[in-house]
Amino acid sequence: MKYRQLGRDGPSVSAISMGRGSQAIRFDDAPMVEAFNATIRRAWELGINFFDSSDAYWGTRHEVLLGRAIKGFRDQVLISSKFGNIDLPDGRKATNGRPEYVFQCCDASLKRMDVDVIDVYYLHRVDPAVPIEETVGAMARLIDQGKIRHIGLCEAGAATLRRAHRAHPIAALQTEYSLWFREVERDILPACRELGIAYVAYAPLGRGLLTGRIKTVDDLPPNDRRRRHPRFQPENLARNVKLVEALEAVARGQGVTAAQLALAWMLAQGEDIVPIPGTSHVKNVELNAAAADIRLSPESVARLSEIFAIGAGAGKRYNERLLQGMGL
Repeated sequence: MKYRQLGRDGPSVSAISMGRGSQAIRFDDAPMVEAFNATIRRAWELGINFFDSSDAYWGTRHEVLLGRAIKGFRDQVLISSKFGNIDLPDGRKATNGRPEYVFQCCDASLKRMDVDVIDVYYLHRVDPAVPIEETVGAMARLIDQGKIRHIGLCEAGAATLRRAHRAHPIAALQTEYSLWFREVERDILPACRELGIAYVAYAPLGRGLLTGRIKTVDDLPPNDRRRRHPRFQPENLARNVKLVEALEAVARGQGVTAAQLALAWMLAQGEDIVPIPGTSHVKNVELNAAAADIRLSPESVARLSEIFAIGAGAGKRYNERLLQGMGL
């Protein structure tokens, strides 16, 4: 496994790190929990040392399960978690970046994961009602208290990122980035590079789109939340599948999978980018990890960038209501 530095003064993390699996897990479902544990352990065996979570994932269950899964090798890995992205009872989303809430959430996450410190703690969504300086200031006090080591932001715009970084150095920005969604190259990624902030790319496989396994909406489970995403609506999906078919053709020529090629392209965009694909399957972890060793020619990188030019994908990554609450 190759490693990259997380920001100017951050830790060394695996070039391919790990996001959450897409499948929600019940505590009473032993096979699912065993599969989760096996996936995390296999990732660690392959050199993956950075595992992502949030108090919003699976109703806080992901933090609990991740903490249990890394129990035997906690001192050899880095963990991140997040706060501030809230699901209201009526289904609407909300944010909370108030300083008192920062402390409350951090203590709860530490307890759920049964750890003494969180290596990277992210504000999951920027709260428009709270100056970013106040939220980051509270997060900086968590560093002083020894509860977290580094601060991160998610879905923050360039201006917000600069304000936050002036309040306290930000180690990483986590936002969607993939061949399918490249709009961040316009101003978000340049801002990160200007400030020396690492870019942690979630959904680097386009929420499964770039694996080539999703050809129609019927390939998604009936209760899969992706069915509500604009890119997976039938008309948009049909156009996106055409793009993926071109990706698969290039991948066959390279002797790799479409997903591996998509990850290799992302790694080729810069040493400051850390993709965090999520999976619940050991085989996929092995394939993802192997992508770190794929070396693409400049011609292959350029060809993929041409196929997936900014704006080539059909459909927004979220519906308009959710996008309005984000910094992008």
